Order: sequence, then C-alpha cells, then structure tokens
Amino acid sequence: MKTFSKRTIIRSLMFIISTGIIIYFIPRNNERQFLYEINRPWNYSLLTAPFDIPIQLDSIRAKEIKDSIDNTFVPVYQRNTTVSDKAINAYHKTLNSNRSISPTEKTKLINTLRKIYDNGIVDLNTYQTISSGKLSRMRFIDGNRIINSPTNNILSARIAYTTMDSLLKSETLNTTISATELSKFLIPNITYDSIESKRLYQDIYLKAMAPIGIIQNGERIIDRGEKVTPQLYTILKTYEQMLLERKANKHQQLYPILGQLLFVLILLSALFYYLYFMRRELFENTRAMLFIMLMITGFVVFAVAMKNTFTNGLYLVPFTIIAIMMMVFFDSRTALFCLIIETMLCSCIANVAFEFIFVQFIAGVTAIYSLKELTKRSQLIQTALLVFTAYSLSYVAVEVISSGTISGIDLRIFGIFAINAVLISFAYILIFVFEKLFGFTSVVTLVELSDINNPLLRELSEECPGTFQHSLSVSNLAYEAAHRIGANAQLVRAGALYHDIGKITNPAFFTENQHGVNPHDALNPLQSARIVIAHVTDGLKRAERAKLPSVIKDFISEHHGCGKAKYFYNTYCNLHPNEEVDTASFSYPGPNPQSKETSILMMADTVEAASRSLPDHTPEAIENLVNRLIDGQIADGLHNDSLLSFKDVKEIKESFISRLRTMYHARISYPSDPAKR
Repeated sequence: MKTFSKRTIIRSLMFIISTGIIIYFIPRNNERQFLYEINRPWNYSLLTAPFDIPIQLDSIRAKEIKDSIDNTFVPVYQRNTTVSDKAINAYHKTLNSNRSISPTEKTKLINTLRKIYDNGIVDLNTYQTISSGKLSRMRFIDGNRIINSPTNNILSARIAYTTMDSLLKSETLNTTISATELSKFLIPNITYDSIESKRLYQDIYLKAMAPIGIIQNGERIIDRGEKVTPQLYTILKTYEQMLLERKANKHQQLYPILGQLLFVLILLSALFYYLYFMRRELFENTRAMLFIMLMITGFVVFAVAMKNTFTNGLYLVPFTIIAIMMMVFFDSRTALFCLIIETMLCSCIANVAFEFIFVQFIAGVTAIYSLKELTKRSQLIQTALLVFTAYSLSYVAVEVISSGTISGIDLRIFGIFAINAVLISFAYILIFVFEKLFGFTSVVTLVELSDINNPLLRELSEECPGTFQHSLSVSNLAYEAAHRIGANAQLVRAGALYHDIGKITNPAFFTENQHGVNPHDALNPLQSARIVIAHVTDGLKRAERAKLPSVIKDFISEHHGCGKAKYFYNTYCNLHPNEEVDTASFSYPGPNPQSKETSILMMADTVEAASRSLPDHTPEAIENLVNRLIDGQIADGLHNDSLLSFKDVKEIKESFISRLRTMYHARISYPSDPAKR
C-alpha cells in the first residue's frame, strides 16, 4: 500500500485548512450586503433579479397611503346586548319593588333606560374621543355585514346617569327613588374590538399596498451610476428581504457554498500547480509554503473584515504588500502570481469585480517593477507614491468606461487610496517580523550583511587582511556573474564576503595572509590539510555565534563542496608513492553546491585565488585559466547538485574572463619628472 510522505500530508493540510478558512469568511452570494441611499448613485455593478420580485409602492407613496388609512379608518366595536338586557331587567325589578311608582312612570323610566342602551354607552376614554370629533362613526359587524353607525347619540356612563337623574328629579318621582341607585344599572355596552379592528385594518392596508408590478427573473434592477430613486430603493429592500426569506431553503444555501468552494479550489490548485512545477524549491520548503498560504488566507480574512467595517473598505487593504513581501523573500514572478490569486479570491466580495481586479492588478505590477531590489527604506516610500498614482489612474479609467463621464468619480476614494499607500510603507516592519518568524533572508538583510563595518567582517579585515581582500575580490567577481545569469546577485555578494571567515582562527596558515614565513613547512601534508579544511567548520561555528542566516552558512559549507585540498593531497601522494591514500582525510566536509549562487561562489573563489599566481595576465592566459579550473570542477562532479545550465556556465566564464581582464589590464608607465633629475 502506497504511503504518503510527511511533506505531502503537510501540503494537503495547508490546502484544506486554507480552503476552509476562506470559504468560512467570504460571504455567501445570497448574503451580499449593499450600502445605498435614496437619491445617491448606485456604486455596484449591474444587479439583475435572481427570481421574480414584486414592485411595491415607494416609501413616499406608501407613507401617504398609510397616513390616509390611519386618518379615515373606522374602528370596529361590539354591542353587548347581554349587558343591556341584564341592566334593564335589574332596573325593572328595582322599580317593581317600589309600590309608590305608578305603572306609567315605571314604563317611562324603563323606556328611557332602554333608549340609552339602544344608543349605546361607552367608557370615558372612548366618549372623550367622540366628543373631540376624532370618532364620528363606529363600525359594527353583524354576521357578514359591516354596519357603520354615527356616534352623535352615544353617551358615557356619567352622561347617561345625568340624563336619568334629571328625569327622576321630577316632582312626582323625587321622593320615591334615589338617583344614586342608577349608577349600578348604567354599564358600557359598546366596547372596542381590537382583534377585528386589527384584521380589518390589515386587510385595507394590504389591499392598498398591493404590488403595482413585477420584475421577472433575469430582468435588470439597477446598474452602476444610476440614481437610487424612492421606487428603486423600495425594490432593493424587497430584494434583500426575499433573499433572507429564501435562506430557509436548504438548497438555496447549499448552491452558493458549492460554487464558492469550487471557485476557491480552482484558484488554490492553480497556486499549488505553479509552485510545484515552476518554483519547486519553494514548494518543497515547508516554511515558504506556510508563509505563502498564511499571506493568501490572512489577507482574505482581513479584506472581508475591512469590507464589512468601512464603506469602500476593500480598497483600504494594501494588497500590494503581498507582492512586495513575495518579491523580497522569493522572486518577482512568484510575487505577481500570488497577487493575481489573492485578487481573484477577493473579487467575489468586491462591489464591482471588474474594477477591483483591474485596479489591484495595475497597482501590484507597479509595486513589483518599481521595487526590483529593496535596499533602502526610501524605496518603499517611492513605491507607495507610485502605487497611489496607479490606483488613482486605473480607478478613473474604469469609472469613465463604466459611466461615460467623469461626474461619477467619487473623490473620497482618492483619500482611501492615500491611506492604502501609507499602509504600504509599513511593509518594512512586516519584512523584519516575518524574517524572524520564518527564518527568511530579505534583500534588506543581505545589504546590511554586506556592510564591511559589520563586526565579523571588521574582525576578518583586522585578523586576516589578505583573506579579506580575497573575499572582496571574489564578491565582486561573483556578483557580476550572478547578475548576468539572473541569479540572486545580492545573496552571492553577501555569501562571498563571509565564505572564508573560518580562516580567522588560524590566519597564518593561509597563503594570502603570510609574510615570508609558511608554518606548513614544519608540518606534514596530512596535518596541513586538516588545518586548511578546518576553516569550513570553524567558519560555521563563527556564523552560528554571529547568528548569520542559514543561506549565508550555505556559502561557508559549500564553497569547497566535497572537493580535495589538492596541493596537500598531491604532495602526500608524491611522498608516499606506494601507499594507498585515504582521500577522506584530504576532502572538505561539503556538501557540494546546492544552488546557482553557491556554485558561482565556488567557481569565483577558485578562479580569483589562482589568477593571483599567474605569471602572465594576458587575455589568453586568463581565458585558459578560467576554462581549465571551471571545467575541472564540472568534471569532478562538484556542480552536479546545483541548477546551473550549460548556458549559465558559459555566461559565468565570459563574465569572469571579462572581469579579470579589467582587473589585470596593463598600466601605462609614467615618465619621471624632469625637474627632479
């Protein structure tokens, strides 16, 4: 059964986790939020109806209708006959118990009370509303009929009491019954029916607010630059409300997620494909892959947060920092590819995808090609200004294309671009932070390491002046060659300056530091070889103490590869012709160069040292020397593990020959001063 390597598992986890985080944070299509106001331009792309949308009345007309309904609506009341019947019967019994009242008078009192109840008795608050003129009619429901009745004869319990009391105070009845007994017979028989009133009000309101049309599925709603009229505002609100209601449908929730999942999978797969086939060294570097995926995923999350927090917040996100960081740590092609992937991922949350992609692409390309080598902080400021210009010009171009006029340009967006440019200048801090977190080495660090005032280089110049001069010459020689073949020239320069720092331990045992006395004369070839070879391990120890980056340590360990200290090896073989020689005792610990840069250094180191011993520095002699030494290294297999091509080797040779010819060109012999003869 085939097993997966640890590296494959880690890459797969990176892919899955990044995909999951991005899908979780980016909004669903049916959760898209728009910011818009009445009588303001629509700032988004063309919006079409994904389903049928009813056209409701606009807010102004709807308010007018609602106010009219509120002012003219007649509430529903109930007439409780049971209350009136009980009160009349009770009053009748009371009158019958009083024999001093004649039947005629009893009939008169009962009829008066019945008439009051027939007109209706209401509570005090309702009566006050009637008295103020706000309730001129009442609505009663009798089966399926709705009856509207005037309120001019309706009384409150207090007014009904006054009416009855005035009748009782006639001369005949005054001494026969107390008026205060009437209060218990005057109970409101008309009450407010809140349920029926609300139902009837809603029926009237819904009929009045019925849709006046429909926008069919696929039909245009609004396009970029159009003014949001009250009617369009209402349609957009209806659209958003219907989206929320459709979320309850599981299929409506599932499809956007599946679409976004496929979208993200395609883009991240393209990124992994590029890294695997075009930048294999990055793909196999776990720290580099973790950094790339962290930048891609982190900026998506940051972009979503800014989009949801600020108007036009997406343009506050300094996406060009991705390109800057990738170019500083890796290369410009990887920087551009990662920027494109990030831009495409964030386009699904942009208001206008076309504008966003175009603007970010132009700004990213500007940042990359204005910052080919970040060696000074001022370069970031210059890049920020150029990016601001690129943002502004590309935004204006898109606006003019989409609206056909410059009147649609929002001047506030230029302020957002300015803030974005300021944030770009903070990339210098991020470079330092990520260098420490991931162990990368930026161009800025390499420039700092190349400063000859660095304590380690200063010690080298003081303890081993000859080695220091040799390192400077090798640095210049290797820099030109690296620049010619497109290798990391700044890395080669820094690595060449430090490749021989191990010689500080025993400077006198190296020819360039000797002054007439050679300590090897007192040693046998095996002892001498051990001391010379030890400058590699001694150099690594010093580099470790000085906390030099690992890429600089590679130059120390690989500049001799697994080659031999040939002078002492050949000397030992000549002294012991019949003895089998252990080549390991005369071989450097290696490894052989693993990159173009360390291969260039090995060639430059050998060529520069050998050129000093040439008796004749003619062009032919220099060319023969360079070809012989480099071809010998290739024949020994010392460059088999590097990525150099035959064309690269040819270019390197030509660069060395040209440089050495310049270094050793013949000078004019100046005549002596006649005045001093």
